[in-house]
Amino acid sequence: MVETSGGEPVDGTAEVLDRPLPDGVRRRVVQIVSDGFGGLTLAELPPQLRQYARFAPNRRAKFAGNAMAAALETDALFRQRIAEKLREAQPELTGALDSGSPPPAADPLDVAAAAYVLRPAGWVKLVTAAGEEAQRADAERADEESRAELERLREELAAAREQTRTETERLRGELESARKDAESLHRKLRAALSDVKRGEAALRKLQGEVEAVRAEGQAQVSAAESETRRLKARLGEAEATLEATRRAAREGRSVEDMRLRLLLDTVLDAAQGLRRELALPPVSVRPAETVDAVEPGRMTPKDIAARALSENDPAILDQLLALPQAHLVVDGYNVTKTGYPQMPLEKQRLRLLGQLSQLAAQTGAEVTCVFDGAELAAPVLLAPPRGVRVLFSKPGVTADELIRQLVRAEPPGRPVIVVSTDREVADGVARAGARPVASVVLLKRLSRA
Repeated sequence: MVETSGGEPVDGTAEVLDRPLPDGVRRRVVQIVSDGFGGLTLAELPPQLRQYARFAPNRRAKFAGNAMAAALETDALFRQRIAEKLREAQPELTGALDSGSPPPAADPLDVAAAAYVLRPAGWVKLVTAAGEEAQRADAERADEESRAELERLREELAAAREQTRTETERLRGELESARKDAESLHRKLRAALSDVKRGEAALRKLQGEVEAVRAEGQAQVSAAESETRRLKARLGEAEATLEATRRAAREGRSVEDMRLRLLLDTVLDAAQGLRRELALPPVSVRPAETVDAVEPGRMTPKDIAARALSENDPAILDQLLALPQAHLVVDGYNVTKTGYPQMPLEKQRLRLLGQLSQLAAQTGAEVTCVFDGAELAAPVLLAPPRGVRVLFSKPGVTADELIRQLVRAEPPGRPVIVVSTDREVADGVARAGARPVASVVLLKRLSRA
C-alpha cells in the first residue's frame, strides 16, 4: 500500500472503470484467478465458486470464467486472497506495480490484469491504457491482414487476368478450327448434293428398267396361267385313271383276303388240336392278380389310424409294423435330435441304429434309416447293423427329399410307415400313400424295448 506525503494511504480500490474490461485483459484476469484458485481452501472460496474447486485450471477458466470475474469484482476479500497468490507467483511484476513503476518490457495485458487484481493507485489508467494498446494492436493486426488480403486479391486478379488471356487465346484457336471445320463441311455438303443429283438420275433410269421388267413379268405370268390350265386338265385325266386302278386293286384284294382267312382257320384248327393233344389246363392266374394292393377285408395303414388309440401311443407303431410287407422309413436326425440332442452326431447315429436293429429283429419289417449328408464333415465309416438299411443324402439333396423318393419308389398298396416330426415331410408322404408317425412315438417304442 502506498502512502501520501501526509501519511494517508492511497487506496486504488476507490477507483472505478468507466468502460467494460477489455477482452484481452479479462482473459488474463480469469487466468490469474484460475491459477490462484487451486491454492485456496474450500472455506476461502466464495459460495458460488466452491462447485468448481475440483476442476482443472483450464477447465475451470472455461466453465467458471464469468463467475470468477464477478466474484473478483464484488468480493474484496476474495480479491485480496487472489492478489496474495499473484504476489507469490509473480513477485517482480507485483512489486513493480506496488511501487508505482510497472516494468516497461512487460506485456501491457499482463500489467493491466495484475493491476486489476492488486488495485494499486492508478490501476484504472493501466487497464485503460492496456485496452487501448490491445485495440491499437488489433487495429494494426487487422490492417496488416487487410494489406495481406489486398495483396492476395491483387495476385489472384493478375492470375485471373492471365488465365482469361490464355483462355481467350485458346477459344480463338478453337474458333479458327471451328471455322475451318465449317468450310470443310460446306465442301462436303456441296459434294453430297452433287451425289444426290447423280443418284436421282440413276433412280429415274432404274425406274424405267423396273417398268420394262414388270411388263415382261406380266407376259410371263400370262404364259404361266395358260400352262397351269393345261396341267390341270392333265391332272384330271390322271385322277380318273387312278380311280380306275384303285377299283381294280380292290377287286384283286378281296380274293387275297379270302385266301388269307382260309389259311388262318387252318392254323386255329391246328392249335386246338395241339391243346387237346397236350391236355393243357385252363389259365389259373390273371394279370390283375399280380398287382400288389389291399384287398377288401385286409388291414391297411389307414385302418390302423381309425382305431381308438392316441397319436402318441407306441401301440400304433406295433400295429402298423404287424402289417404284411411293412416298410419302416426313419428320418434319422429328426428322431435323434428329438430324443437325445446333447450327444455328438456319431453317437446319435450309433444309438439309433442299434435300437432299430432290435426293432427289425422283433417285427421282421423292412427298416430304412435316412440321414442328411449335409451334416457330414467327412465320409462316414459305418457298418450298418443287421436288418437296417442306412442311407445318406447326396450333396444338394436333403434327407426330406430322399425320404419322398423312397416313398414314391414303393408300389401302391404296400404299407409304408415314415417316422418324422417335420410337418412338410409328413404331409408329403401322406399324399403319396404312406403313413406318417411322430418321432416321439418311435422313441417311446424303442425305450420300451
